[in-house]
Amino acid sequence: MFDLAQASDVLSITHADVPTSHRRPVSAPAAVTSPASERETMREERLPFIVTIAGDEAALRDAVAMRQAAYGRHLPDLAAQLSEPEPSDREPGAIVLVARARLDGAVLGTMRIQTNRYQPLHLEDSAPLPQWLDSAALAEATRLGVVAGPVGRVVKTALFKAFYQYCLLSDIDWMVITARPPLHRQYEALMFVDVFPSQALIPMAHVGGIGHRVLALDVAQARTRWQAAEHPLFAYMCLTHHPDLRLGMPGMQDGTPASSGEASVGAHLRDLSFVADEVRCSASGYSLAV
Repeated sequence: MFDLAQASDVLSITHADVPTSHRRPVSAPAAVTSPASERETMREERLPFIVTIAGDEAALRDAVAMRQAAYGRHLPDLAAQLSEPEPSDREPGAIVLVARARLDGAVLGTMRIQTNRYQPLHLEDSAPLPQWLDSAALAEATRLGVVAGPVGRVVKTALFKAFYQYCLLSDIDWMVITARPPLHRQYEALMFVDVFPSQALIPMAHVGGIGHRVLALDVAQARTRWQAAEHPLFAYMCLTHHPDLRLGMPGMQDGTPASSGEASVGAHLRDLSFVADEVRCSASGYSLAV
């Protein structure tokens, strides 16, 4: 299992690889579909937990409790403000992921994903984005927290895959994150690029004013780059079907298209946010994973 917390920065790419202007693909990204021969070689892996979208008040409050407990270990001042669902949890274009143990349903991790389909990303309140991202479809991952120990590292990797899978499903161009040092290094190892390489740390209003780096990953190019670099996460992300990542439409097999696995989800593109639906997500002893 690839450990995000121990990723080597050897695989990071430089600012020179960032396009000077954004090219929005006319059709679904090439990474969405794969040759039939490759689909035949995809293996299936079951996880000891299930990742779903929090779709009701109880699930949302479970995620919030997980979030607060995780942040409480390292950022207690910020955690004190996270006892209730945030307005961002219910905004159109946003979802909250929840990972639950198969054994007893305990919450093992959570992540919020916000797109700019309806409004700018929250990080843009603190750092207006450069022109090469200005007209792109973006998704930002925030409020990431997992349980302590080896299980938490496995959950964290699965949540990252769910983030990537969500971007494929929703035709997102760039995955965007903010990370405080030294945690930004793990995203550089995943081939995210620094959006503001020449700037100092940027205080983020939506993360308690703490200085962060802003990094982005081209969704359409991620698969090709991971494969070319022989990245240790490539097989997990692109050649393994995880039925327990359930982000799909009703009627799908385990939340993913039954016929072609996770590498061919383009036929089921949809907006997975709560939009106008009312959503309403108990934890202790968790560690922070931001």
